[in-house]
Amino acid sequence: MGHPLSLEDRIASLNWAPIPVSRILAAFAVTALALAGALGFFNANSGFAGDALFVVAAVAFAMLAAIFLRRRYIHRLRIARIQAERFSILTETMGDVVVTHDRSGAATSVSGNCEALFGLPTGRLMGRGFFEHVHVADRPAFLSAIAEACAGGQTVNATLRLRTSGLVDRGPYTEPVFLWLDMRARRCAEGQGLRGRGARGHGAIAIFRNISEAKWRQDELESAKARAEEASLSKDHFLANMSHELRTPLNAIIGFSEILGDAELTPDDPAKQREYAAIIHQSGQHLISVVNSILDLSKIQAGAFELQPAPFALRPLIDCCCDMVQLNAGERGIAVVRACQDGLDEVIGDRRAFKQILINLLSNAVKFTPANGEISIRAQAEGDTLLLVVADSGVGIHAQDLARIGSPFFQAKGSLDRPFEGTGLGLSIVRGLVGLHGGSIAVASELDQGTCVLVRLPLDCRSATEAARTCASIETIARYRRGDEQRDLLQQITVKKIA
Repeated sequence: MGHPLSLEDRIASLNWAPIPVSRILAAFAVTALALAGALGFFNANSGFAGDALFVVAAVAFAMLAAIFLRRRYIHRLRIARIQAERFSILTETMGDVVVTHDRSGAATSVSGNCEALFGLPTGRLMGRGFFEHVHVADRPAFLSAIAEACAGGQTVNATLRLRTSGLVDRGPYTEPVFLWLDMRARRCAEGQGLRGRGARGHGAIAIFRNISEAKWRQDELESAKARAEEASLSKDHFLANMSHELRTPLNAIIGFSEILGDAELTPDDPAKQREYAAIIHQSGQHLISVVNSILDLSKIQAGAFELQPAPFALRPLIDCCCDMVQLNAGERGIAVVRACQDGLDEVIGDRRAFKQILINLLSNAVKFTPANGEISIRAQAEGDTLLLVVADSGVGIHAQDLARIGSPFFQAKGSLDRPFEGTGLGLSIVRGLVGLHGGSIAVASELDQGTCVLVRLPLDCRSATEAARTCASIETIARYRRGDEQRDLLQQITVKKIA
């Protein structure tokens, strides 16, 4: 069992050695006899017997004194050993590691239970080893605690991270494992734990307790609290958005239906009546669109959205989606550019999900593009993956909003005075559907320059593993110049522009 101060150091601290003591006493007795004879204490006429008797008595006294001192030394050594064993048992019972430090923070001794508790051999923490295993961000606090403990008589507390010998595999790289330790340090005087005889002044003795599990539980509680607050905030956003998205079309439906239902209020002009009926129809279509978006997002988040992969032609699907947004785009003079690589005839995936992805991306591009602008969609095969690129010349996204895009009910705005209709669910649905196919999303945007969304999907979604079927992450780039993202791609595809 280990202890902060080795047994050899405790023996050295006693300043006694068993063999030199007897030799010193014997030499002292002989010297004393010789000195007594030289000074005339021995009478020459007394005879040899008297001198011999005196010498024997002196030597016997020296031997008795040596035996007494040796027994005293052994007794002190036994006490030191008992104290060391008790200290070792105490530290192991406490479950803490005890380390003594000099003023510079170097470890002068480490308790032997270090390897059992921290997974680190004692030798690796001696000297500067302990300091080098402390997390870089926590080293100033560690040195400050040691200095404060050495300077005063109070117990100093600190929390730090200590690197162990374990490693965590993160795929392309490995990451060291750190333990969270609670440190309690107090000054100790010379000889009370400092290793070796060269120690001078006051050092510090520190007790380290592993609090990693408590720290991890605290982090989990904080994460759960953050998720609860985020859920509460999402609920507030949901209610705020729904109150607007539902109230506006409902008011239109109720108002114009009352007009058409009252003979006195109904206009005589048939064209006006058809206009009111068209407004009611458009409002109803908007309501069903909002409800469908909410239901789709709920299914995706609950894992209840089941893909039905099957082969289908991609080019006709792109043409269909472009035609659906063309009416709205044409009314504002927005040009729609579509491009599909030659030979890219068929992919395997959920056609309904692909259509939702394309419609949501194209609708967002039209919504955030001012009049007389341009949007484009391009499809390109790259190995066994499909690249879908939707770009626009719209208002762009502020850099601080890029981190939040894809969150439910969040809608980035080009400026404070430019409101746009919508629930903010479009990109959230795209993110979920792309994730179900095992794909990824990248968004490049710059304020007043436009936005480019690149979706990467497998040509055959059946090849995606279950582990990959999670909500797709969105890589964001706060820089965009229209045309820069696909200059080399334009040479390989046929562009068809619709005015």
